Amino acid sequence: MNITFHQLRQFAVSLAAVAVVTTPVLVRAQSAGVWSKAAPAGVARQELYPEVLNGRIYVAGGLLSPNTGYSAHFEAYDPAADQWTRLATLPQARHHIALTAAGGLLYGIGGFSGGFPNWQAQSEVFVYDANADLWRSGVAMTQPRAEGVTAAVNGKIYVFGGRVRANSDANHFNDHVDTKLAEMFDPSSGQWSRLPDAPSARNSAGGVVINGKIYIVGGRQVLKQPDGSLRQLNVASLEVFDPATLKWEVRAPMPQAQGGLAAAAQGGKLYVFGGEQWVPEQKVFAESWVYDPQSDRWSSASPLPTPRHGLGAAAIGNRIHVFGGGLGAGGNAATATHEVLVLAP
Repeated sequence: MNITFHQLRQFAVSLAAVAVVTTPVLVRAQSAGVWSKAAPAGVARQELYPEVLNGRIYVAGGLLSPNTGYSAHFEAYDPAADQWTRLATLPQARHHIALTAAGGLLYGIGGFSGGFPNWQAQSEVFVYDANADLWRSGVAMTQPRAEGVTAAVNGKIYVFGGRVRANSDANHFNDHVDTKLAEMFDPSSGQWSRLPDAPSARNSAGGVVINGKIYIVGGRQVLKQPDGSLRQLNVASLEVFDPATLKWEVRAPMPQAQGGLAAAAQGGKLYVFGGEQWVPEQKVFAESWVYDPQSDRWSSASPLPTPRHGLGAAAIGNRIHVFGGGLGAGGNAATATHEVLVLAP
């Protein structure tokens, strides 16, 4: 019996609660979008996970230069005034802390304490009231976690992947492992609940919400080698979680694997920017990509004027703001650069 390549693909391994889509990737030129400059952030920092609330972009914590320093700085950007404003300091300094908006409040979730390499994932959640410019303690996660993806859908907060402690007293970068863990927090009940695991474990990915579904893309895996050393390998996969059905779907991967990238949703499409690579050589990326969920296809977008990783991205209207990050691979060379991709209305 002759078996075609197409038929072979249909035998892909499926997991419970995972549907695999095998539409091939098509990369084509994307002409829309022009970059412009905007006011630099108040502090040069990287490893940022920003959020939009009421038309402003909020950024918390981050790694400084050198990367032994990390921050409790918290600020917001007003695009109408092209101005950053310093706000109430985080209760504790963090880097890789993820901001997510739900019910008119901002939630600062997890992240690491400590400068490199003495990182320690944290489980605390801090809740910010923008009207009062005040932080308070929230309901902690079930376990410490950092470098994951967070998103809010219908007032509930979702956390996927990232790195968790390999042992209870982990206090070093090497004492953490990547996870597939997926959880949901319901602010109305104050309860965390377990969800079906993600198809793959990864950290430093990008995530957005499009039409009620959560898209998780890129990132990397930290793999332990036979000699005990760690190898940081980028991944290109795109996985989609539907909170309504609790199902995962694997979609067309990025044309290029990029870790430590930034992501934003605009016009029903997923945009990703920059990132870094450790093997086979260390470098940062200028490449940007746009994904259309309707066609399951990727296109090249206008590259970053300033290549970097660990940057933040947020969309307001037809503009995607990209700010901060590191100009070189690793935790040093933080920047306050702020560039804006202006898309056709």
